[in-house]
Amino acid sequence: QVQLVESGGGLVQPGGSLRLSCAASGSMFSINAMGWYRQAPGKQRELVAIITSGGRTNYADSVKDRFTISRDNAKNTVYLQMNSLKPEDTAVFYCNVDATTRQGIRVFWGQGTQVTVSS
Repeated sequence: QVQLVESGGGLVQPGGSLRLSCAASGSMFSINAMGWYRQAPGKQRELVAIITSGGRTNYADSVKDRFTISRDNAKNTVYLQMNSLKPEDTAVFYCNVDATTRQGIRVFWGQGTQVTVSS
């Protein structure tokens, strides 16, 4: 089984910054893509950013030029640096990991971390 532990959420004023972290541990042969999703109240969960094992990235249009996703393969950790935060960024952010395990390729989710942007 693979466990994901997220950290870094909280309350921040508009224009501020936060950095989310997600560390993966457990029984897996390799980690493929890692990403961040978010879900605002009353809305569907949406992709924020994703990074492949080779370092290629993709972002939602709403966060381009403000958010940066990165990963440390030695630590099995993915990060999301969020700058110039807006009230509309308020959501629960979920880490997502695509890993190769003994049972094949599986997708795992973190427990979610709340990000609130408010003055």
